[in-house]
Order: sequence, then structure tokens, then C-alpha cells
Amino acid sequence: MSERRAAPTVGQVVLGKRLQELREAAGLGREEAARVLRVAPATVRRMETAEVALKIPYVQILLSAYGVPDDEVAAFVDLAEDANRPGWWQRYHDVLPDWFSLYVSLEGAARIIRSYEPHFVPGLLQTEAYARAVMTAGTIGTAGPETVERHVALRMERQRLLERPNPPHLWVIMDETVLRRPVSVDGTVMRDQLDKLLEFAARDRITLQVAEFADGPHPGTYAPFSLFRFAEPELPDMVFTEYLTGALYLDSRKEVSAHLEVLDHMTARAASTQRTEKLLREYRETF
Repeated sequence: MSERRAAPTVGQVVLGKRLQELREAAGLGREEAARVLRVAPATVRRMETAEVALKIPYVQILLSAYGVPDDEVAAFVDLAEDANRPGWWQRYHDVLPDWFSLYVSLEGAARIIRSYEPHFVPGLLQTEAYARAVMTAGTIGTAGPETVERHVALRMERQRLLERPNPPHLWVIMDETVLRRPVSVDGTVMRDQLDKLLEFAARDRITLQVAEFADGPHPGTYAPFSLFRFAEPELPDMVFTEYLTGALYLDSRKEVSAHLEVLDHMTARAASTQRTEKLLREYRETF
């Protein structure tokens, strides 16, 4: 049986989809592919949906059965071996929920990240003190200070992707609530956070907008969500939305299109980048 993983890497997601495409192009069903491997059809399905790691001998046998040339098989195997290597975030497996591991992988591989956040500053833009205050006040805080610090360290590590030579374009729409909600009795926490947002707003590949109260309700008011777009043509746009005890990953064209339409609608209605910077400065003076 294929080796199970806590959560797939983006490479496994991409190669799993590619395996499915090659199987379908060869005119084989999952049952037929399973007979080639002498396994249950569910094993083939789990490989194609990245529910398990890509077991290299199985990959080689399948690609041969699908009529893939030897040189392409070798290249695919190299990619599979690389995809199976644990990501840096596995160092935080003690505090990282399984459902969030894929998010961190998607975040690191995305070319564009578009997010709506109605409650707090997005994790990629939080200061250490702000992150600590939010986590201490939430369910993570009930696990004790050491767990909180592990989560804070993970969040700061995630932010390294914004310092890469070619970072993703991060486009965030925050509800005005984010600016008005103090996360600590210490006013410097919010002031420093707003200063940090102003620094981020000045970067070329970061776009910040505020959905102001004065604009009334908008179609994104249900829950926070993020939309990822990738350079790899094999990987479709994907939407992540989180709830109290887990998350959903959506990649169907209908669901992604609905979220993209909402983002476009909110982008048109939200404060411009120039007005957003003005709002950040105004709110900074209130803390």
C-alpha cells in the first residue's frame, strides 16, 4: 500500500493530477490501472488526489503502462522524489493541524494570493506581537504559552516567502473591523501593526485595500477566504476557507469562479490603495 502523508505538498497535487491525465489519455480506468499495480482501485485514486505520497515503483509501472517514453518517465520520477520530500513546515508538526499543512504548501508555491479577511490582519502581514495577542486570545491560547510561541514562530517563518527574490503578489482586502478591533490593551501592539501594514503597502507586489463600513454590506461578508493562482498549468486556481475546527479546499471551476467574482466585486468597491494608506495612518493615531 502507498505510504500515507499528513498532508500533500503542492508537488504531489500537481503530479497526482498529471497521473490522472496520463491515465485518461491512455484510455484506462482506475480499475484497469489498479490491476496493473495489483492493488485496489482506491490506491490509484489516492495517488491521483494526493491523499498519499507518490510511491516511486508504482509511478514507474503506471507511466510505462500509460505509454510514457522512458526519458519522460525519468523526469517524472525526479519530480515525484522532490515532491515527496517534507516541506520546511513539517518542523512544526507538533502544532500544525493537518488541514493547514496544505495551506502552507499552497502559499509557498502560489504566484498570486488574493484574500479577504473580515476579522484580523492576515497572518502573512502580522507583527510578532500582534500574532501573539491574537493567538493568546483564541483557542490556541488555552494550550499554554509554549504552544502559542510555537504558533508564532511558524507564522513568522511563513512570512519569509514575502522576502524572496520573486515573491508572490499578495492582494488583500481587509474589513474596516480589522483596523478598529484592538487585540491588546497595550496600544503599541496595534500602532506597530499599522506601521507594518504601511510598510507592506509600499511594496510593489503587495496590494492592500480596506472594505469600509460606509460602503455597506458586500458579498464577501460570510467568512475569510484566500484564492491561490499558480504558475504551473497543471494546478488550477484553488480557494481556501477556514472555520473553527477545520477548513475547506475548493478547486471546482464553479466554486472558484464564484469566489473570484466576489473578490473582483469587493476590489471595485473597496477603498483604493491610496485611500487605504490614508485610513491606516488615521487609525494609527487612535491607538
